[in-house]
Amino acid sequence: MHIHILGICGTFMGGIAQLAQQMGHVVSGSDTNIYPPMSTQLEQAGIQIKEGFHPTHLEPEPDLVVIGNAMSRGNPLVELVLNRGMRYCSGPAFLAEHILPQRWVIGVSGTHGKTTTSSMIAWILEHAGFNPGFLIGGVARNFNISARLGAAPFFVVEADEYDTAFFDKRSKFVHYQPRTLVINNLEFDHADIFSNIDEIKQQFHHLVRTIPSNGRIIFPDNEPHIHQTLEIGCWTPQELIASPQGWEARNQAPDGSAFDVYFEEKMVGHIAWELIGQHNIFNALTAVAAARHAGIRASDAVAAMCEFEGVKRRLELCGTLNNISVYDDFAHHPTAIATTLEGLRQQVGAQARIIAVMEPRSNTMRMGVHKDNLANSLREANEVLILKPKAVSWNMEQMVESLAGSGKLFDEVASIIEYLQQHAESGDHILIMSNGGFGNIHTLLLEALAEENKSTITPII
Repeated sequence: MHIHILGICGTFMGGIAQLAQQMGHVVSGSDTNIYPPMSTQLEQAGIQIKEGFHPTHLEPEPDLVVIGNAMSRGNPLVELVLNRGMRYCSGPAFLAEHILPQRWVIGVSGTHGKTTTSSMIAWILEHAGFNPGFLIGGVARNFNISARLGAAPFFVVEADEYDTAFFDKRSKFVHYQPRTLVINNLEFDHADIFSNIDEIKQQFHHLVRTIPSNGRIIFPDNEPHIHQTLEIGCWTPQELIASPQGWEARNQAPDGSAFDVYFEEKMVGHIAWELIGQHNIFNALTAVAAARHAGIRASDAVAAMCEFEGVKRRLELCGTLNNISVYDDFAHHPTAIATTLEGLRQQVGAQARIIAVMEPRSNTMRMGVHKDNLANSLREANEVLILKPKAVSWNMEQMVESLAGSGKLFDEVASIIEYLQQHAESGDHILIMSNGGFGNIHTLLLEALAEENKSTITPII
């Protein structure tokens, strides 16, 4: 079967493309804003990517068109599909119909941490000798891919609450029917489709309704919105994180690089790893709990975590130059921004200078929903450089002024690079945060710093 995917370079749709190809289908796709790491994965897989949305992309006519949720009415290929009566479906529907039946689905949901926690669970299953399938919204370093068909019984899926497609406004995750459900946290996000937190909780309630009574729902005890959602109705046993009645981390290193794992007041193992931050400790506890529900001994899951290498674009060190470190991180919500900066601060110490470089790219951020919390989330940074989006509906200048002189607003990526060339000093840590490509600023910055100092970049492989 020939499958053509609209919006193929999104992390989810790119994963669908790889899974479809591994099933033996011929796969092609169309998209704009093509950038790594997904474009690299698709090219390595030999999947043809066509730039833009020209009607000729659907010649000859494919057997099935899978339409990503970034596609809307008015898109030339969407209109062509509808006008010609071509067979089409959404990405989540394709996954649910063609891949998930007869699988033990482990779904990882929540506002933050889905990609990392999904990667952890997949790695634990791999470490235990299984060949799990997975579809993750990032590239797990232990696999160097974001999607794999794998073998029965297990399939790990990042379960997103964003809507499914222009023709299906339900959240993606209601399609997956997981047996093991993780809810990492629950905050307001995606203001372009949800009006308030109650609408998001309603979608999570719809997800909870699909979990079988012999399944498990795993979540942190200190998340009131999750408790409130489950109080609407829950028919599945629950397991708590950050609770003496469930899973806890004790004897933690200050930066989160080592800690003991306890379950129901009994120590089950010790994790020492390359990751940092309190958020990753919670992610690890959740992953161990989910794996245990799938039949993996807690001690074995903990041992696997010690070998977990992290996820690309999650506080990823891109390179160093003259003792200036440049990091890439996907953070785009105030909570994620704050926890990432806090973890880096714990690692580098109080005296080191952190320069946060941010692209407020998400629809929610551009709408100004988080404008009152953004400045506080950046408090661990000594200096903050922000690229002003072309379409922004709030007074970003006022927020930058509230940073008491440490904030600066830029209109172009090139201007940020020029500023850093002039002001970055030995010992600085430059943390770049965006949920997009950010104009390839990471590579361009390292190249510019190398040229400025006539030095050689030390890349991180």
